[in-house]
Amino acid sequence: MTRSITLLGATGSIGASTLDLIRRDREQWDVEALTANCSAQELAKLAREFDAKVAVVGDESCLAELREALTGTGIEAAGGEAALCEAAARQTDFTVAAIVGCAGLRPVMKAIERGGILALANKEALVSAGDIMTAAVREHDVCLLPTDSEHNAIFQCLAGNNFADVAKITLTASGGPFRTWSQEQLESAKPDQAVAHPNWDMGAKISVDSATMMNKGLELIEAHYMFPVGLDRLQIVVHPQSVIHSMVEYRDRSTLAQLGPSDMRVPIASCLAYPHRMDTPMEPLNLAEIGELTFFEPDEERFPATRLARNALLAGGGTPAVLNAANEVAVGAFLDGQIGFTRIAAVVEEMLNRYAAQPPSTLEDVLAIDADVRIRAAEVLESYALV
Repeated sequence: MTRSITLLGATGSIGASTLDLIRRDREQWDVEALTANCSAQELAKLAREFDAKVAVVGDESCLAELREALTGTGIEAAGGEAALCEAAARQTDFTVAAIVGCAGLRPVMKAIERGGILALANKEALVSAGDIMTAAVREHDVCLLPTDSEHNAIFQCLAGNNFADVAKITLTASGGPFRTWSQEQLESAKPDQAVAHPNWDMGAKISVDSATMMNKGLELIEAHYMFPVGLDRLQIVVHPQSVIHSMVEYRDRSTLAQLGPSDMRVPIASCLAYPHRMDTPMEPLNLAEIGELTFFEPDEERFPATRLARNALLAGGGTPAVLNAANEVAVGAFLDGQIGFTRIAAVVEEMLNRYAAQPPSTLEDVLAIDADVRIRAAEVLESYALV
């Protein structure tokens, strides 16, 4: 049976992986809407290939180019945040939310309010607005499917079991490209080195988050909201091979682990086919060829991001939103060559120490915190600028 789908963030890495799977099983999917921040030509090409009903650019300055690229196709073109929200609110069977950053918060909420199945790949939705988003999911009876490889692995390991029987959930981390680097080497790390992840093909921002271990800190916060077993039953372990994507230990001391290739098409396929399975183009896992699986405790001296995330979660209220916004600003500054690699966590920690956020009651409160923190974090950057 054909299902309709909206893809928020079609031109990013998650979007590309999702569309690759849809392309391989084209007759099963009716593409309703595709969105991107800009990338007008690429978005138009995808909209034509998948016969989307509407294509939307978040950056309204790119709308004219998108309209021109779609001339004569009959595909509706739209632009701006309101148009993104309208696309998210369209009646579809399935929505993939893959817009990076807080720009995705309002569209994610619109998709939740519409109801149905939501495959969530936007970390910020739960990191910055976890209580608000999860309350909306319950209110609108949404089937929320985690798309991150770690959370999808946990979701699979929990199938048919109760949270009360869970003794521990372990998120695995590759450790990123700098896992074995000394503090001195980290001080001189460059953006091109940080984005060269040893196992995964990801966007620049997420790759830097992996290098700092902030990605795992954000995932810890996400896991707290998705799988409410208590922070004391959530842990992180470094697993360089990225074969085990996460594990769940039960009170009888049985541990279930989900293994698979380091390819986002695996967890995305799990979501697209849920509650069934579908074929993917990846090679079968060959454990004999891999040879060994190793595990290490996180080093929070060299990589303090996981400590910062845990403390932000313990502080509660608007503090996780502060963490997220400060990190986005600091990562952007690092990628632009304004600050050094180790200054990313330093900027985040200083903002956490400086900024006391009131507990947000609405999504607008979260976005106000986010906007304010970004302004203040930009000021803090000046004291960390490269000389």
